[in-house]
Amino acid sequence: MMEALVIGAGPAGLMAARELARAGLRVTLAEGKPSAGRKLLMAGKSGLNLTKDEPFEDFLAAYGARADRLRPMLEAFGPEAVQDWAREHGQQLFTGSTGRVFPRVMKASPLLRSVLAELRDLGVDLRTRWRWTGWQDDALCFDTPEGPQRLSPAVTVLACGGASWARLGSDGGWGAYLASDALAPFRPANMGFLVDWSPHMAPHFGQPVKGVELQAGTARSRGELVISATGLEGGGIYEVSSALRDGAPLLLDLLPDLSADQIAARLARARARDSLGNRLRKALRLEPAKLALAMEFARTAPDLPAALKALPVPLKGSRPMDQAISTAGGLRLEALDAGLMLRARPGTFAAGEMLDWEAPTGGYLLTACLATGLWAGRHAAAYARAL
Repeated sequence: MMEALVIGAGPAGLMAARELARAGLRVTLAEGKPSAGRKLLMAGKSGLNLTKDEPFEDFLAAYGARADRLRPMLEAFGPEAVQDWAREHGQQLFTGSTGRVFPRVMKASPLLRSVLAELRDLGVDLRTRWRWTGWQDDALCFDTPEGPQRLSPAVTVLACGGASWARLGSDGGWGAYLASDALAPFRPANMGFLVDWSPHMAPHFGQPVKGVELQAGTARSRGELVISATGLEGGGIYEVSSALRDGAPLLLDLLPDLSADQIAARLARARARDSLGNRLRKALRLEPAKLALAMEFARTAPDLPAALKALPVPLKGSRPMDQAISTAGGLRLEALDAGLMLRARPGTFAAGEMLDWEAPTGGYLLTACLATGLWAGRHAAAYARAL
């Protein structure tokens, strides 16, 4: 029986291992950490967002410049297939008001246990604490608890992750083993941003700000963000994080359901002797977090209604890459063929976050990891069978 190797036991690696094993190959799954799926389990702590239920073209558009390249993979394993896969593993699902799909248990551990059980039944050999250290000639080298090991499989799938959350296994260190011209520099994605708050904001640290519209250049999102001690976090900010990272200014519409004229009319009816804060609170019914932001950045604005519709928030940069949910950059798709095989290393395929694509949170990240893992696994199996 031909041998296949998968490096990395995150979602992409687990899916690739399943496809290779289903094709009849004997699969070794090597994971550098003590257990599989550690980043997946971390994602599940805040509710495991599996995918998003929306028209396919809208879903595909979330991948920006990489949408066309990812299209066939997401057509093969898209949002509906992800939901079917989760149900096959015993998960009851629900869809939130924004179209995001979650397991009813709101965590990843039951799903991961079922996936690992399936791989065991398929004969996949999971080896943990096996840290990949590169190639020696055509053999793949590992540091393991039993000492250095070398493997020479018929096919290999690299699913090594991006460069965020190093403690969970994604540190981007694998880049040292690939040609530099095959790599795009890593950059943080889906991350928070730093703000130099005045002292009056301290009581609002940790508070959510709901129902705001965020704009960064041409990127827009409407949702929720969180005021933290160091800046802004949350799904709303993550959706526009790539534009902010690339230098676009952040504008907040604190009252997206009112026009500037409607805001002006309500403020005109407020008692003139009230403080600005009281007028904003009473006339516009701003909750404390929104009121705090308005007082922080619009107190001296010459046109207050306009400022509330496009509140400029000065940012001091993004949070460090290792604190980002995901990363942009990595192994350039141009270095891979249509089946995700490295052009420079026939028989070696790649999948998941180590590839150079990015997308906002909301189910897009996990879906593309699973889809590229399945795609690489299937094409690796076909390559092996043709040998």
